[in-house]
Amino acid sequence: MVLWCYNVGEVIIMAYFLKKTNNKKGTYLQIYSSFYDPERGHTAHKAYKPLGYVHELQEKGIANPISFYKEEVNKLNQEAKAAKNANKIKQISDDSPEKLLGYFPLKNINDRLAVKKYIDLMQTTTDFRFNVFDLISALVYARLVQPCSKYKTYDEVIPKLFDSYDFSLNQLYDGLEYIGYEYEKIIEIYNHQIQQMYQFDTSHTYFDCTNFYFEIDKEDTFRRKGPSKENRKEPIVGLGLLLDANQIPIGMKMFPGNQSEKPVIRNVIDELKKRNSVSGRTIQIADKGLNCAENIFHALKNGDGYIFSKSVKLLPEIERTWVLLPNGYRDIKNENGDVLYRIKECVDEFEYKFNDSETGKVRKFKITEKRIVTFNPKLAKKQIFEINKEVAKAKLLKASQAKRSEYGDSAKYVIFTTTDKKGNDTDGKVKVTMNEELIQRSLELAGYNMLVTSEISMHDKAVYTAYHNLWRIEESFRVMKTQLDARPVYLQKEDTIIGHFLICYLAVLLTRLLQFKVLKNNYCTEDLFDFIRDFRVAQISDRKYINLSRATPFIKEFTALCNLPLTSYFLSNGEIKKMLSHRF
Repeated sequence: MVLWCYNVGEVIIMAYFLKKTNNKKGTYLQIYSSFYDPERGHTAHKAYKPLGYVHELQEKGIANPISFYKEEVNKLNQEAKAAKNANKIKQISDDSPEKLLGYFPLKNINDRLAVKKYIDLMQTTTDFRFNVFDLISALVYARLVQPCSKYKTYDEVIPKLFDSYDFSLNQLYDGLEYIGYEYEKIIEIYNHQIQQMYQFDTSHTYFDCTNFYFEIDKEDTFRRKGPSKENRKEPIVGLGLLLDANQIPIGMKMFPGNQSEKPVIRNVIDELKKRNSVSGRTIQIADKGLNCAENIFHALKNGDGYIFSKSVKLLPEIERTWVLLPNGYRDIKNENGDVLYRIKECVDEFEYKFNDSETGKVRKFKITEKRIVTFNPKLAKKQIFEINKEVAKAKLLKASQAKRSEYGDSAKYVIFTTTDKKGNDTDGKVKVTMNEELIQRSLELAGYNMLVTSEISMHDKAVYTAYHNLWRIEESFRVMKTQLDARPVYLQKEDTIIGHFLICYLAVLLTRLLQFKVLKNNYCTEDLFDFIRDFRVAQISDRKYINLSRATPFIKEFTALCNLPLTSYFLSNGEIKKMLSHRF
C-alpha cells in the first residue's frame, strides 16, 4: 500500500484502508486511518468510519459492499495525496538554517570506498528515476545522526543533511524494498571495496545472532514467533552478524524468527567465503548457543577451526567432576595482584554425533580437542545471588499455588508433573516440586565457564582472550538496538524490512571502519556517536555558518588528526565542503 501523508490537527494521516473483521455474525467493514503519532514517535491506527456487516449493507441495496467501499477508500487517499502535495508546496522554501554535519567522516569513508559505480551498474536493470546509492547514503547518514521512522527521516532529517538528495517518499520505500531484495549483493560490493582499501583479517571470525520483535498480532512468513532474546511474545526476525578478527562486520544474514540459529553460521560463512573469495583457514568463534556437533563437523570439514563456549551444566558427570576439582588451576591476576579468574586446560579425544541435516543420517566422529575451564569469583558471587533469588521466588509461588505462567525464569528450578509416583493421571492438577538436584548443581557450577577449541597448540589465555572479544559483536547489536534504534519497525514487506536492517548494518560498518581503521581504536563507540549526533552548523548568510557543536576532548583531538576547522565558531561554505570531501 502506498502511503500518502497530510496534517490533520496534531496527527499526520498516512493512509486510509478498509478493515474486514470476520466473526460468527459475518464480515464487518470499517474504514481505518493510519497516522503518524508525534508523541509516541511511530505509526498508529484508528477507526475512521464504521460501515456495518456485508449482508446488512447488501440488504440496504449495496450489491458488492467491499468493492463499493474500496472505491471510497481510494477517493479518500487521493484527497490525502492532494492535501499532502499542497502542504509540501507551501513548505518547500522553508529550508532549515540548521545543518547536521556529524556524518561527514562516514561520508568520507563511504565515498572513498567507491561502491557507487558498482551499485549504479546494478541499478541499470531497474527503471528507477532516482539514484540507489544516493538513497542508501542518505538513509545511512540520517540513521546515524538522528534515527527515527522512515517518514520522519524523509520529512525532517534528510533535509537537514548538508548534502541534498532528490527522491520522493514513495521512491524511498521502493528503494528500501529493492536494496532489501539485493542486500547480499550490496554487502558483497562493500566487502570487495573494503578488501581493496583496508583488507579484512579472517584468521578469526566472530559470529552471533540476535532478534528483533515486531508489535503485530499475527505472524507472516518472515515475522514468526520464536525464542526471543528479550523474552518477548511478539513475532520476531533473526539477524546473524559476522565480524573479522578486527571486529569489522563482513556479513549479515536475516532469517525468520522461528528458525534455529545454529545452521545460520554455516550458511553465512560458506556464502561469504564463496562471494568474497576468502581462502585459507579461519577460526570460527561463537557462544554456546551456536555450539553443536554439526557446526563443529562443518568447520573441520571446510578446513576451519573453532572456539565455542560450552555449558558446564550439561557436561557428563565425569567432566563436571574434573571442572570442580581444584588441582590444575592457575590464577590470572591484574596489576594489583587481585585474582581476575582461574584457568586450567586438558587435551583429549572427544566423540560427537549429530543428525545430518542433509542426509538425515546419524553421523559420529572423534576429534582431539582442547577444553579450557575458567572460574571467575565475581561472576560466581553474582550468579549465586541470582540463583537464590529465583529459587526463593519459585518457593513463594509454589506455596501460593500460582499458575505455571507466573513462574517466569524461576520455572527452571521446579518440576511440573500431571501424574503421581505410579504414573497415574492427576485429573489435570499440576504438582509442583523443587528441582533440588538442578539447584545444587547450579550453585556448585556458578562462576565456571568452558571453552572448547580445535586449536590444541594455542595457549589457553590466548583462546580465552580471543573468545572474550565476542563482546564487540554484542556491542554491534547494542549499537543497532540503541544508538541506531533498529526497532520498532513499522514496515510490512519482507524485503523492505531487510532493507531497513541493511541500512543499520551499513551504519555499523562505516562506524567500525572509522573507529578501527582510521582512528586506530583510540576512541570508544560512545565518543564517536556523541560527535556524529552533536556536530552541526547554522547558516547565517549565503556563504557563512556558525558552529553549534560543543567543545569536547574528542573533537579537539579529531581536529588535530584531520587538520580541519572543527572547533572554529565561524565556518565558510568552502570549509564545510572541504570537510565533506576530506580523505583520511
